[in-house]
Amino acid sequence: MPEIQGHRGARALRPENTIPGLAHALAIGVDAIEFDVTLTADGGLILAHDLTVDTQTIRDTGYAGKPWLSLSLAEIASLDAGDRRPPAPYEETFEAVPGTGVPTLDQVCRLINEARAHGVTLAVELKSHPSWPDADVRRLTESALDALAAHQLTGQARILGFDWRVLRFAEAVAPAVPRVALVEPTTWLPGSAWQAGLNPADYGAGSATGTATGLAGSAEAARDIGAAWLSPWDPMTTPELITAARGYGLRIVPWTVNDPARMAELIGLKVAGIVTDYPDRLRKVLTSHGVPLPPPVPLPWPSDTPGWAPRAS
Repeated sequence: MPEIQGHRGARALRPENTIPGLAHALAIGVDAIEFDVTLTADGGLILAHDLTVDTQTIRDTGYAGKPWLSLSLAEIASLDAGDRRPPAPYEETFEAVPGTGVPTLDQVCRLINEARAHGVTLAVELKSHPSWPDADVRRLTESALDALAAHQLTGQARILGFDWRVLRFAEAVAPAVPRVALVEPTTWLPGSAWQAGLNPADYGAGSATGTATGLAGSAEAARDIGAAWLSPWDPMTTPELITAARGYGLRIVPWTVNDPARMAELIGLKVAGIVTDYPDRLRKVLTSHGVPLPPPVPLPWPSDTPGWAPRAS
């Protein structure tokens, strides 16, 4: 049965990559929460999808467009991440939680422990860029793994990355933690710098033999980089790619799937997981297929309280 993976928490329902958003996903009932982690100027680890301050999800206080790497944790603490402007394409379902801060990975770990959500996987996507020096990618990866270990959460975590150097560094530091190779059309193309020295052209990308061959090659490359999972952009997730991933011993989890008909199709194709902005919607589709669901996590506090923060450890 496929895992329900809440994308950036429950992105269509609550502010993404925030404590209320992650808590809301836990309260709905998911197998995994996916969220993004990147570095600050002073070596902190915060949740953010983009490498710069995006005013669609962060209220502009003069930091718009600035790299997170140029801001300190103290500066970031002043930001409000509790809204989405404009709310498209989630107008009918999104609820803002004004006053919500940009959380640290440490806070997320404490959220999991305080909620006793030890049956939920942490799908930790580490955000870097091929232009980053190896030292920064290594620092991001090792710091994230250290934080998980400090909270005794390594055993329920996976490390995800588009920048496959993350996967190499994670393997060196914590080989037992499963690694997830992310791919999309802008990273899986000939000569791409995202695959840590592997050239997608060597695996059929851009080949005259056709698109299916090139997509299947991403599974072979993921195997070669030491990943246990392949996570492609949903339109890349063809039956051929699913078959190839299985042939290389990989589990496959496409993103981001919000259409119920497509969810049902992927369930029929027996993917290992589905990443969605609507974990509540995926639960309904799985129920209609007779699939057992993960239980909701009872929260000891209101999930939509913006001022709530995990207690200091």
